Amino acid sequence: MSEQSKRITAPFNDETARSLKAGDRVLISGVIIAARDAAHKQLVETLDKGEKLPVDLKGAVVYYVGPSPAKPGQPIGSAGPTTSGRMDTYTPRLIKEGLKGMIGKGYRKPEVVEAMKQHGVAYMAAVGGAGALIAKSIKKYTVLAYEDLGPEAVAAMEVEDFPAIVVIDCEGNDYYQQGQAPYRAL
Repeated sequence: MSEQSKRITAPFNDETARSLKAGDRVLISGVIIAARDAAHKQLVETLDKGEKLPVDLKGAVVYYVGPSPAKPGQPIGSAGPTTSGRMDTYTPRLIKEGLKGMIGKGYRKPEVVEAMKQHGVAYMAAVGGAGALIAKSIKKYTVLAYEDLGPEAVAAMEVEDFPAIVVIDCEGNDYYQQGQAPYRAL
């Protein structure tokens, strides 16, 4: 990423989440949570049962990733983003639990964007097809819950300069729509 990238730390506080604007390039350092659709389903089922979540989502940034196995001496294998829409059924509920950032690829449903606006949450995209490159920013990978899900388990990832682009900010501004607007006018 260029010198124009914002350096931010995860987990996010409210100020960090609200400072991110659609189109911002960011380099994230700190701890982000890895979780995909199966893990999201189990998290929401846990809440539905009135039980405590196995991970604290207050300020959390979740990365929609199912990494490939690590090579010897490496913390993780290829770690590219999965399609974010697969989590949309569960996302508003997890946002209410304190989630402040999400990283994936693709569009989000209106109800997710509305929850983001209400709770000050940013959605970022990682570059699909660049999983091996992204994995270089992941320094440690520790399974926290649902180990039986294999690569879809909930895990903590210590990251350094994890590259992403803010796609939807907490005001609902959508970088995908902004980028397409000039072409719609043709």
